[in-house]
Amino acid sequence: MTSKQPTTRIRKSPEQVRAAVHQAVVDLLSDPEGEDLNIPAIAQRAGVNHTSVYRRWGSLDTLLADVVTTRLERDSPLNDTGSLRGDLLAWAETSVASIRTPEGRALVRAVILSMPNNPQTQDERAQHFRRRMHSVEQIRQRAAARGENPPPLEQILDQLVAPFYLRAIFGIDPPTTGYPELLVDRLLGNGGSGHAVD
Repeated sequence: MTSKQPTTRIRKSPEQVRAAVHQAVVDLLSDPEGEDLNIPAIAQRAGVNHTSVYRRWGSLDTLLADVVTTRLERDSPLNDTGSLRGDLLAWAETSVASIRTPEGRALVRAVILSMPNNPQTQDERAQHFRRRMHSVEQIRQRAAARGENPPPLEQILDQLVAPFYLRAIFGIDPPTTGYPELLVDRLLGNGGSGHAVD
């Protein structure tokens, strides 16, 4: 007679738990036929106890904010292409590639879902925006150091960043070719030439 071996529970480290929960959020948001997004469903998908999720994040809003922030911070600064147009184009191409993926669309959805109207989440949204725009500000600073004349950050937001996210929110894929170039050239042709200052 074979004796039954005791079940061994594999204990996950805090970082393993965090990574598993974050991935579960992205997976659930990316699945168009998935179940409603809530902490018990996320915990089950991640293979952790839902009380651990509540204890660490407290609410779904806070968890979604953490997922978005972590993904944005994971983005490394883009390489210097040597010109303002080249840098903006590289950024735009990366953004287009991102929102074409289920994960990229899921992150946009996570931002929207984590936006109830209270002071804490308003501050979190502001932090997300600053992180997302940090790479764009780096591009502006590099251009200025080269003697180019970059557009104001708000103009880049309105004419380059906003179209990507508007499409992602409504589930409209960017055109398959030429879209980043179109937006960048339109931006630089409207008050941000990118040419060296005389």
